[in-house]
Amino acid sequence: MQSPAPAIDYALLARSIKRWARDLGFADVGISGVDLAQDETHLQRWLADGHHGEMDYMARHGAKRSRPDELEPGTQRVISVRMDYAPPDIDRAWSVIEDGELGYISRYTLGRDYHKLLRQRLQRLADRIRAEIGDFGYRAYVDSAPVLEKALARNAGLGWIGKHTVLIHRRAGSYFFLGELYTDLPLPVDTPASEHCGSCRRCLDVCPTQAIVAPYRLDARRCISYLTIELKGSIPEELRAPMGNRIFGCDDCQLVCPWNKFAQATTEPDFAPRHQLDGSKLVELFAWTEEEFLQRTEGMAIRRTGYEGWLRNIAVALGNAPRSDAVRAALLARADHPSDLVREHVAWALTRQDEMR
Repeated sequence: MQSPAPAIDYALLARSIKRWARDLGFADVGISGVDLAQDETHLQRWLADGHHGEMDYMARHGAKRSRPDELEPGTQRVISVRMDYAPPDIDRAWSVIEDGELGYISRYTLGRDYHKLLRQRLQRLADRIRAEIGDFGYRAYVDSAPVLEKALARNAGLGWIGKHTVLIHRRAGSYFFLGELYTDLPLPVDTPASEHCGSCRRCLDVCPTQAIVAPYRLDARRCISYLTIELKGSIPEELRAPMGNRIFGCDDCQLVCPWNKFAQATTEPDFAPRHQLDGSKLVELFAWTEEEFLQRTEGMAIRRTGYEGWLRNIAVALGNAPRSDAVRAALLARADHPSDLVREHVAWALTRQDEMR
């Protein structure tokens, strides 16, 4: 007769999981349950207001996004992890934003695409758990499924959701990635993080396009990250000038957050900036061929915008750049581009340059 499997000490296992996760390079780890009822109400209101814009996938999966046990049947707990990504010279970001000849790219995307890296680490964490207790049910997610990752991380004690809708950790700021391991293990849960934004509204005031329409409410249709990454068509004209030189994403609301004085610089080599994209000249980036774009962004999240979107975004930034012969020449070189989208934004940029005379 086979001996019965030994009982699992879940409290001990939870402590071990946290130790193993840190050994794998995660800055922090926490465990939460699956009740997201209040967050589901917030999500439904956000969708009803149309604040998701063209991100139809936000509504496509119904309640599965806010009900982990429906997305992955049998889920009892969610192990949330975070990994810091800030480069050591994060304060240099402002100098790039203030130099209209340079292209600003969100700091999270300057290195290797984080999705694969975090997912591989989560798989290694799951393998370590299996080695300890045997087979168990789990699924790893890193922006790869309908998951309310910030709400789950908050409930796991990894930070609170700030007024800009980004997760903030009291001792680490907000420059970090999140990942989740859905599991059927009845682990003890951690205490949810409390909110510490107080009366501060720096993020609301600094937003170039006023996308944070109220504390904790983001209208993605106005957000530069949405406009430069998610939106595939024409950027609304009234939002082009406020975009400045931001060609992929936007960090302003995080850069002004006082809690980011505690931000930790990444120790992950894969997140180091590539190809000097942390401050390259717009005219040089605009001259890239599609082959150069694909080669230089290989393995990076920047590819999400596609080459056409890349040129569209840079055309807007060149329209906002200080007037110069080099800027005008760069735009004229793309004036007859095969893409209607690119030609439209180049024409707008040339007109804006002329208006600076």
